[in-house]
Amino acid sequence: MRFKCQAVKDEILEKMNLENRYKIVNINLKAICSEEQMNFLKQVQDFCVNYEKTKNIDHTEDIYSYFPDFGAKGYISRFHKFDEIDQNYKEWGLAMEMMRYLAVDMFDTQFSMSIGATTLAINPCQSHHQGRSEVLEALKDLVTGQALGCILITEPERGSDATHMVSTCEQHDDGSYSISGTKIFSTNGPKAKWAVAYACLEQNKGETMGQFLINTSWDGWNVERVQIPWVPRIWIGKEELKNIKVPKEYVLGPAGRGIPNLFMGLTMERIGIAFENIAECWGALSHAMIYSNMRLQFGKPILNFQGVGFTLADLWSQVGTITLGLLKLSEKYDEKHEKFNGKIPKDMAQMFELNASMFKYRASMLAERVAYECANLMGGAGVSDNTLMQDLLGITRIQEIVGGTRQIQQYILGRGIRSLYKLL
Repeated sequence: MRFKCQAVKDEILEKMNLENRYKIVNINLKAICSEEQMNFLKQVQDFCVNYEKTKNIDHTEDIYSYFPDFGAKGYISRFHKFDEIDQNYKEWGLAMEMMRYLAVDMFDTQFSMSIGATTLAINPCQSHHQGRSEVLEALKDLVTGQALGCILITEPERGSDATHMVSTCEQHDDGSYSISGTKIFSTNGPKAKWAVAYACLEQNKGETMGQFLINTSWDGWNVERVQIPWVPRIWIGKEELKNIKVPKEYVLGPAGRGIPNLFMGLTMERIGIAFENIAECWGALSHAMIYSNMRLQFGKPILNFQGVGFTLADLWSQVGTITLGLLKLSEKYDEKHEKFNGKIPKDMAQMFELNASMFKYRASMLAERVAYECANLMGGAGVSDNTLMQDLLGITRIQEIVGGTRQIQQYILGRGIRSLYKLL
């Protein structure tokens, strides 16, 4: 870490290195993860440790400079095998994506969030490419880290209401579309080469929505950066789309297919956010666990005082429980995905959507609390710029908002309860 004033002793800073923080997580996961999962987790961790050392990473760099190196190793996404673009990953699926998140997020949490936003462009391209070379080219760009991606859903006057968009699309006789409208709060927007955008034939009529892949070099793309102080190294955009012409080869979902495609993507987005959240929790816990064992107060490690020790024990138990639940859900989804050859029955898919909202809701709330409480236990050391706790404190403040606010997840789950009742 690069800092102007050292507030933490050398021996404590050295002990809180990435390798030791990984060890704390690995000891916790060894009992619940398969050998294959642990091997992949350690593989990504080893890369991150070596990358930090050989590149002299101090986590003040441009996070977007990391993408090509991580992409070359296949560490941008493991949601899919990606054999269509000749990647053919051996370790893939939800459980492996969770392992990837745990390693990469603890390396650099802002970088991890930017990867998550690129994944939101990857997943629709993977699901709806239909063998088209144009979409597969974009998919390979994104998966290998050669280009950044973003997703354009949120609008200034619509917020979380994704089904009543103001942005419009006009369909042409040759199968192409023209898109106009304003989008906002798109992570990676100003840096992205590829954007997945949604727009409707008629404003506020979600049933006419389409899904489109846009190359940001096309005429009509205009973007400016939205400053979010809690994540200073992430570029978040406000886009003005002015009659962008989208050739038919880049239409992922024609008018009328937008909503089904959108919600398919939101499910994967939310489970990915939950992975990110639980990784943030382990990042904060590992800092605080090491610090509280080494920091002396009144001649004793501060862990020995009940106010510190009991608080950490409570946080640890909550994080461990959510971690176990996420892993079980991921394993079961991978199992069902294989059993049904990628076409999970509708009732199971709907329950997975609800599970994704459950975990996104609980994990995002937990991440915010764990990061704050761990920083609080570390005192001034937890809020200074001497450790990556500063990044964790910032990024966890927005996790309840991204991917659908806390209230939206509650709304979805409330509707789910009603749906369950109707089955009685």
